[in-house]
Amino acid sequence: MNNMTKKLHLVSLGCTKNLVDSEVMLGRLREYEISDDPTTADVIIVNTCGFIDAAKEESINTVLNLHDERKENSILVMSGCLTERYREEMQADMPEIDIFTGVGDYEKIDQLIATKQSTFSPEVYLATENSGRVITGSTYHAYIKIAEGCNQACSFCAIPSFKGKLHSRSLTSIIKEVTRLVEDGFFDFSFISQDSSSYGRDMKMSDGLLELIKGVEAIKGVKSARILYLYPSTTTFDLIDAIADSPVFQTYYDMPIQHIDNPMLKTMKRGFGEKKTVELLAYMKQKEDAFIRTSLIAGHPGESEMSFEKLCDFMEAFEFDRFNTFGYSNEETTSAYTLPQISQEIIDQRAEILGQIAEENTKASLKSMIGKTITIVIDGESDEHEYLLSARPLSWAEDIDGEILINDTSDLPVEYGKLYEAKVTELVGTQLLATLIKPQ
Repeated sequence: MNNMTKKLHLVSLGCTKNLVDSEVMLGRLREYEISDDPTTADVIIVNTCGFIDAAKEESINTVLNLHDERKENSILVMSGCLTERYREEMQADMPEIDIFTGVGDYEKIDQLIATKQSTFSPEVYLATENSGRVITGSTYHAYIKIAEGCNQACSFCAIPSFKGKLHSRSLTSIIKEVTRLVEDGFFDFSFISQDSSSYGRDMKMSDGLLELIKGVEAIKGVKSARILYLYPSTTTFDLIDAIADSPVFQTYYDMPIQHIDNPMLKTMKRGFGEKKTVELLAYMKQKEDAFIRTSLIAGHPGESEMSFEKLCDFMEAFEFDRFNTFGYSNEETTSAYTLPQISQEIIDQRAEILGQIAEENTKASLKSMIGKTITIVIDGESDEHEYLLSARPLSWAEDIDGEILINDTSDLPVEYGKLYEAKVTELVGTQLLATLIKPQ
């Protein structure tokens, strides 16, 4: 590479849906050399998150720190949800930024940089099979975005205010993208959107995800897939069956329930009560080798002590494989914004209590795997120890469910990004260890 190649430093904050958009920008800027060092970069892009206070703070701090470090005449770009949501304020208050852009112009990033223009398209951008994105972080796993926006009206969520209504991608476009990625050597896929179980409803598909599952199963070379972010009121028993019965899709259910108490679910405008939520979860749990993940909000306005205790009791009894807790963040443009608020101290206390229950849940889930033979993919050397290998069971989602350490390779040749059968042998602290049996 000659010394004239310009350097690009990109930081993608927030969710995996954001990551897909960041990968589209990398695809448009292929002439740049990607650099981990912001101090030498000619262009720095921060794809921001605007979801809750902590994420907004992280986005702004990241941008300002990069501004302090950057070299003269470099271009600093702020894109994504935070700039979309607060475009007037950001442009008025942050003179450090050279280019502002929101959630509509990822495919025009090369033009924006060339002309040093800030722009906000009225349309939310949704990648297609022709976006030419550059997959990062893996040689075998890719996220596939199936829709943008959301038709739900949850009291705590600002996303529809800046991402708009549900806008699904055509099934043909999704199938083409997956087929192309399989040709490039990818075999494991996570299908994502704000509300995946509503996929296709805006295109008059009554069972969009069932069609998607069939379509993906028909692609030769897809070895594993999972769907993230199901919404209780749009998740059907048929969908739960289709996922469990699929030879390709993992029996993986990621359904954020947010709460379990009826009055709270009503306040949260979840459009779904406790009885039906529990029925869905119980049905998922009956499925062989089901892995169930959820998310909760602690301290939403109206959450009484009794209501919180009910949630804790349920979370202890049900034993999810994994769950995340978010402390309630009061967001303007949401309907909970004007409700009487719970003190930050109580929100933090409740989030911590749920966090402890989550740790116990995870530990029980890990323990249940001891002695089992599972399919894993080896990602590389472990950060823990150079003699241990870091692996992920295919039944777990990339990045969020953790790793298994291989401490015995049975003298098999080891290839990163390849599938092996392994036997889980023990749990040390919160870490599972396994022995390789054979390549798959």
